[in-house]
Amino acid sequence: MSATIKDVAALAKVGVGTVSRYINNESVKESTRIKIEAAIKQLNYEPNEYARGLKMNRTNTIALILPTIWHPFFSEFAYYVESALSARNYKVYLCNSDKDPQKEQGYIQMVTQNKVDGIIGITYNDIDQYISSNLPFVSIDRHFTENVAYVTANNYNAGEIAVEKLIEKGCRFIAYIGGYSLYPNETVKRLKGFEDCADRNQVKHEILYMKEPFEDLRGSVKKFLEKNPKVDGIFCINDFMALDVIDVLKEVGVNVPEDIQIIGCDGIKLSLGKKVILSTIEQPVQQMAEAAVKSLIHLINKEETPQRIILPIRYVEGNTTKNKI
Repeated sequence: MSATIKDVAALAKVGVGTVSRYINNESVKESTRIKIEAAIKQLNYEPNEYARGLKMNRTNTIALILPTIWHPFFSEFAYYVESALSARNYKVYLCNSDKDPQKEQGYIQMVTQNKVDGIIGITYNDIDQYISSNLPFVSIDRHFTENVAYVTANNYNAGEIAVEKLIEKGCRFIAYIGGYSLYPNETVKRLKGFEDCADRNQVKHEILYMKEPFEDLRGSVKKFLEKNPKVDGIFCINDFMALDVIDVLKEVGVNVPEDIQIIGCDGIKLSLGKKVILSTIEQPVQQMAEAAVKSLIHLINKEETPQRIILPIRYVEGNTTKNKI
């Protein structure tokens, strides 16, 4: 039979309340702490986290909502979120929404029903009506009508850096290729940064901006390139878009990076520790995850937390741009 908190108190010759304060990281005398820890070790006692949660109206669990677990960026983000939460003795419900708003609504209700303490969410659906500033919810990239905390990378600067790098590598006619959603998020600032930097540098540029979901991505890209045959550098809204563009260029006999240089955005890798798969503007995935966790814990504890956290990005050289002009 497992040891109880009463067994620990009896062996340590202290009150049950004193043991409870120790378990909940509250202040106890040093001599008392030593006796309690010795008793816990001798009895191999493990606190009942579920019972503690009921008493404190906490579950010590967080829901992480992702559009899909198949995307390398989301998978890496989930890894770092779980690591940061584990260090704080929290568990994670990984919620793969498949971009289904009904699923996301159900996960949000888990918070209101006290089944989880809070949510970190990456969502592109119309769930604004279910998100409240009183809800322990931290969004990634997306901002809502109410003042909900969110963490993002410096997407505007991503567009600027991409332009600067393409010019530095000899490009004279650059293009932006990306999509947009009905529910805008911070990634739309990548286009704004691109446009402003291209204008400042007086470099010729064109834009292909398509509504999501794409009906004929490859056809649209082909027509765009046929219309703009002198394009020699492209910045794509994300790495997956860049990979699709590269496939289209191969189909029409255009070589990357010899004929057209490509820069993506996100910094996806095939696995942890691997290099990025193309030249890209890399988001600080680990820092974003850790900032989201820290912000959410503050919200759960009803502490002040910034409404918006913007983290720096960086350019990473891959094989889709020229090393030298």
